[in-house]
Amino acid sequence: MLKNKITPQETSELKKYFNECRNVVIVSHTAPDGDAIGSSLGLYHYLTRKGKHVTVIVPNLFPDFFRWMKDSDKIVIYERQKTHANVVISQADLICCLDFNVPSRIDELQVPVMQARCRKILVDHHIGPDKSLGDIVISHTDASSTCELIFRIITAIGGYDALPFAGAESLYAGLATDTGFFNYNSNNPDVFIILSELLRKGIDKDLINRRIQNNFSPDRVKFLGYVLYEKLKVYSDLHASYFSITRDELTQFNYVKGDMEGIVNMPLQIKGHKLSISLREDTEKDMILISTRSVDDFPCNEFCAQYYNGGGHKNASGGRLYCSMEEAIAITERALEEWSERLKAE
Repeated sequence: MLKNKITPQETSELKKYFNECRNVVIVSHTAPDGDAIGSSLGLYHYLTRKGKHVTVIVPNLFPDFFRWMKDSDKIVIYERQKTHANVVISQADLICCLDFNVPSRIDELQVPVMQARCRKILVDHHIGPDKSLGDIVISHTDASSTCELIFRIITAIGGYDALPFAGAESLYAGLATDTGFFNYNSNNPDVFIILSELLRKGIDKDLINRRIQNNFSPDRVKFLGYVLYEKLKVYSDLHASYFSITRDELTQFNYVKGDMEGIVNMPLQIKGHKLSISLREDTEKDMILISTRSVDDFPCNEFCAQYYNGGGHKNASGGRLYCSMEEAIAITERALEEWSERLKAE
């Protein structure tokens, strides 16, 4: 039996909002990942089944290996369809903000969302939620994923039977990817209770795993080898590493969105490794995108907040630097030196 995270008052308010709404907009964060797309489509399928008119809007493109999800082709990409998206948002009577904690995480999309005078719901598992984002705020930093929270909400309001197969598939995808396919942030038995309930819907988790993990081009496989052999710099004494990728290198391997997915996790396979850092030039804007992963008690979120204008989860965080790659590398090497004592500690 699931331990209760959704309070009776929240359950009552959510029921009221979902019963009374007609036109719903679901928004999630920039550079949408599996949890962003999975939670958005999971809620989309549930509300659509309940007869609501629902539109999912994300700031920019998401990886191709999530396009197998039913109705992913209906997701509105804000940077490409601003006029249409603004009209849809202006007509909404409910906006659901999923998998982000502050308005800046949805970039330009924050303007119409924050200006909208309709009811809003925030569902997220990141630290420091901006409560102005929602009339109802469901925020649990100990949750494995926003998909977990969406499942909890649907079951709390008595909607499990109305959750369609496609919604269950989407929620599983987000649950799996935000836990590294249950390799981290998944020791809570509730995670596996939720997994079992999604399996009862008839989903094929093995097929979904293959759709996500085994869906790359030959160029991406070669790119992976290049990163690990040519670019990875390992500090064995610090149990840490980083790699840097330029725009030219991405072009050389015919980069498409999603090709970087999972690479930052791979150095953690090194025995005793605590921290892995990815530095990548953005393909469109003059900035360096940073992704970090760690194990055990090393706080990626604090590390990213201190050096990369970022944050996130304890073991999975990111940030941005508006500088050259050379400067980003210098900042990273200084950061490793300044955190050396903690990295060396057993």
